[in-house]
Amino acid sequence: DVAFIAVGTPPGEDGSADLKYVLAVARGIGENMDDYCVIVTKSTVPVGTAAKVRTELEGALAKRGASVEFDVASNPEFLKEGAAIDDFLKPDRIVVGISSERAEEVMRRLYKPFLLNGHPIIFMDIPSAEMTKYAANSMLATKISFMNDIANLCEIMGADVNKVRQGIGSDARIGTKFIYPGIGYGGSCFPKDVKALIKTAQENGYQMQVLQAVEGVNEAQKEVLFAKVKKHFGGDLKGKKFAVWGLSFKPKTDDMREAPSLVIIEKLLAEG
Repeated sequence: DVAFIAVGTPPGEDGSADLKYVLAVARGIGENMDDYCVIVTKSTVPVGTAAKVRTELEGALAKRGASVEFDVASNPEFLKEGAAIDDFLKPDRIVVGISSERAEEVMRRLYKPFLLNGHPIIFMDIPSAEMTKYAANSMLATKISFMNDIANLCEIMGADVNKVRQGIGSDARIGTKFIYPGIGYGGSCFPKDVKALIKTAQENGYQMQVLQAVEGVNEAQKEVLFAKVKKHFGGDLKGKKFAVWGLSFKPKTDDMREAPSLVIIEKLLAEG
């Protein structure tokens, strides 16, 4: 009844999401399905991808002269790297974008065990579901960059950013998550998804000014720690040995994609 498309959407040179793997899987499904099926995109994809998936499916069916009913749905995943199993079993929410009652019925049956446990499932139109994933990751990236900006200002003005964090985090409208200052976000999602959403907006004649600033702050933040290290040693790092503690972009994972540590290491090596 259901086929999931869960493949990578690597960034292109211009920051847009590369859909070649998603569309290749869609063609493969179209070449082989022989009964009604809901084809669900789990991959992080820009708005409009479901329509492209539908086109690929229809093309593959037409090529083999087959007439098979199907629906396309969007069901973005919100698993955190390093805690995927726990997040899957105890999701904050399940977002499903559908375009027919039949597809909704199939997806409700699929997720029935989660509904029995009280986990919320939110049905919406497909474009909204596709946008939700990008909006969620971009919001989290925004909180990180904002807090890093505040931390830098606190240091200049003699304020304690940890006290400030406690003060604002106690406001339920803000919360305590993702307001820890550091050396910037990394990984396989935030950098890629922020860039992709900015690019999507540009392609549609709109400038995401906040996200452009978020990206700029994040890139600059990777320079902050190195500048402090260099200042501490009087501007001369040549011949010194450093241990970099914490190579991955976050705890409980070995993922070094877009890890801020890579920037630090490259700069240290460049200093000799």
